[in-house]
Amino acid sequence: MKQLNPQELSKQQNYKLLSGSVIPRPIAFVTTQDSTGNINAAPFSFFNVVNSAPPMIMISTGRNNGKRKDTSLNIEETENFVVHITDSDNVEDVNITAAPIEREENEIERTQMELIDSTVVDAPSVKNAKVRMECKLDRLIQLGDELEGSDLIIGEVVMFHIDDQVYFEDSKIYAETLQPIARLSGNDYARLGDKFTIERPTE
Repeated sequence: MKQLNPQELSKQQNYKLLSGSVIPRPIAFVTTQDSTGNINAAPFSFFNVVNSAPPMIMISTGRNNGKRKDTSLNIEETENFVVHITDSDNVEDVNITAAPIEREENEIERTQMELIDSTVVDAPSVKNAKVRMECKLDRLIQLGDELEGSDLIIGEVVMFHIDDQVYFEDSKIYAETLQPIARLSGNDYARLGDKFTIERPTE
């Protein structure tokens, strides 16, 4: 078995090992707005649930030579954002928003997606997303060093919006209808595959 000391590897090598091993990863499509009204939209696969009472999610945004992502800057400034689940219907448009453009430019305008007002937060929502979560910032934690670290963003979900075709039976989500897209490594992605059930032991 190969043994690799992360202290002896580059940032890129460590990233490849992590992103190629921790798979599949759900993709958060995050919309934010700065204090002057500029809208930003971007996908992040360092994303997951961290708490259910209250409901909380996390996303991690990387820094490149000390430059923070617009998403992180906007969330720190306004303390709110919206997370949409990337699915088979919107993944192509979501991918378009990953292009490196100026902070003042609205990535949504390059896509076929339509923005609507959110219910609770100021950041706008994407109309046709099957699942979207309006969030308020709980905490933002800087990880690693200033140049090449990340911003860990934890948000409390203050409003769920679930498409009728996806929602059923007491807050359950129908995965086969949602058809979420997962990130693998590099430019590789995956659709929902075979599903199976294993009963957990009770004693």
